[in-house]
Amino acid sequence: MTYRAGIIGAGGIAGMGILGMHDAEDIGEKKFRASHAGGYAAHDGVELAAVADVDEEQLGTFCSAWDIPEAGRYTDHTEMLREADLDLVSVCTPSLLHRDPVVDAAEIGDPDLVWCEKPIAASVTEAEEMIAACDREGVELLVNHSFRFTEKLQRLRELVAEGLLGEVHSVSANFRMELMRNSTHLLDTVVYLLDARAERVAGYVTGENEAVDALEADRRVDDAGGGGFVVTREGTFVTVDCTIPREASSMSYQFLGSEGKLYLNNDDGEWRYWRLDDGDHVEADLPGIESAWSWDVDYEEAFPNAVGHILEVLDGEASNPSTGREAKRSLEIIVAFYVSEYTGSQVSVPLAEPLRDVRITSW
Repeated sequence: MTYRAGIIGAGGIAGMGILGMHDAEDIGEKKFRASHAGGYAAHDGVELAAVADVDEEQLGTFCSAWDIPEAGRYTDHTEMLREADLDLVSVCTPSLLHRDPVVDAAEIGDPDLVWCEKPIAASVTEAEEMIAACDREGVELLVNHSFRFTEKLQRLRELVAEGLLGEVHSVSANFRMELMRNSTHLLDTVVYLLDARAERVAGYVTGENEAVDALEADRRVDDAGGGGFVVTREGTFVTVDCTIPREASSMSYQFLGSEGKLYLNNDDGEWRYWRLDDGDHVEADLPGIESAWSWDVDYEEAFPNAVGHILEVLDGEASNPSTGREAKRSLEIIVAFYVSEYTGSQVSVPLAEPLRDVRITSW
């Protein structure tokens, strides 16, 4: 069976290429494997049949690059959802515009699965409305926290669940600014590896935003550098630092547990593990993991891997590995960072009812 897929939002992560990650002259010209369209193209079981974007020029550029015929091009995503008979819908709009396309896809298009970019939404309320609409219509909502679809991280999660680190006491995580755009990766990785749920949060927001220049944006958003600490229900103390300029940043984590410690640096290609042996940390191999994670290999393959998982979900062979409910966990922490900064207080999670409506706009 071949599944028909459509994309809402013909921007960088959809397949156009991203300024700051790809050469400017390649944007809109090359087919990028690390994208939704690239993930679909990697599998014979999927046909990218339709694309929608309100910007007609951008739509034309995207569709020319990805060989989408005129009949599959739409400037109104609701028209695409009514006409194109889609099994899969990717939502690749800016995160502040995720809510309506996801809800519309579930209620109008009736696909089997919606593949939504990260972070899930601009507010917790919007995320909950998206989850509810998909539940109501019997549609799987899968959020593209792409690190979940890399085999090395999947294996590491198994090792942690088997007791590699014992009781995890603390985690330190660092990446470049901004909070919505980049710390969602850090936080979801922690959520994924530890199956963690936040209980108490304190935050700091710098107000600096590099994405305005990196994306040649024509407007500003709330998203900014920042960080803070998170105490999980399990008692793990997590620090997050996304204040670092892009050129100086390195995506890194350190996990300290009762049975060992783990250092992950995804930019420098270094993963190291030490088991705790009679009070001494002794370096050892990570069973089943031969090398460190890398952007050139693992991130490039995350999108084809995601589509592979999606096909397994559609075929009834696997459960959803990145649900909307799990994606809401990292979003709620980010919103709590902002609430904490502007109220000068620590914030309890789950957020109280009025705070669930706090909206953090980003790209």
